[in-house]
Amino acid sequence: MEITLTGAAGHFTKTFTYATQFCLLTLVLLCTAKTSAQTYEWEKDEKGSILFGLAQPLSGGFNIEGNYIYKRFIFDYSHGVSLDYKERNVTNSLENQGVAVHIPYTTGFGVGYRFKEWINIRVEPKWHRFEFYYNGETQNESNRITAFNTFTLGIGVYFAYEPFKKQNNYLRGFLIAPSIRFWPTISSTLNNDRFVYFNKLTQRDEKIETFGPGIGFSPLIVNISLGYTFNLKKYKAN
Repeated sequence: MEITLTGAAGHFTKTFTYATQFCLLTLVLLCTAKTSAQTYEWEKDEKGSILFGLAQPLSGGFNIEGNYIYKRFIFDYSHGVSLDYKERNVTNSLENQGVAVHIPYTTGFGVGYRFKEWINIRVEPKWHRFEFYYNGETQNESNRITAFNTFTLGIGVYFAYEPFKKQNNYLRGFLIAPSIRFWPTISSTLNNDRFVYFNKLTQRDEKIETFGPGIGFSPLIVNISLGYTFNLKKYKAN
């Protein structure tokens, strides 16, 4: 079964079987990898974290992420809302069409493995909503040009830095978490990954294609999140 992975940078064709095998193989490798025969204290962790992304507010939006850490494993759920892109912040094609992009939500979860206390890799299924409007118009259903949902399945590399970890006060749990993610689009609700319409600004037929959720509407996402970590073992002991 063949599917098309799409993004603003171009179109990539891969098989569904290949994508599935790749994700499964990654999970197996992450779960079986051993960095050392020695057991470290962090491998016994049971923690929870709340984080907020810094990139989303630059586009007028908001993102919150919750993590649960159990020993070497990490599980997360994240939800982003209300991202807006227009003029020079969209693709050249959309800029020429005078079209703005609104992403009301991006949501999903991740399952990962910690190689070290400060680095982990996760497999991440995510769902995204894209809506298109003319620049300057009120963004409501009557003015909407088109809209579609996409599903991505990708991998993220996450780093964790706790600058005050050795302190015995409330600053101890402060967390800085840079990340690099690659979320290729597996499927979308847009027929044939393309929508053709008559543009009232250019006065000709134009097209809108399926986009990725990342930089330049590609699958690549780079972000830094700030948050706080709680030691769940401590609360259980109480």
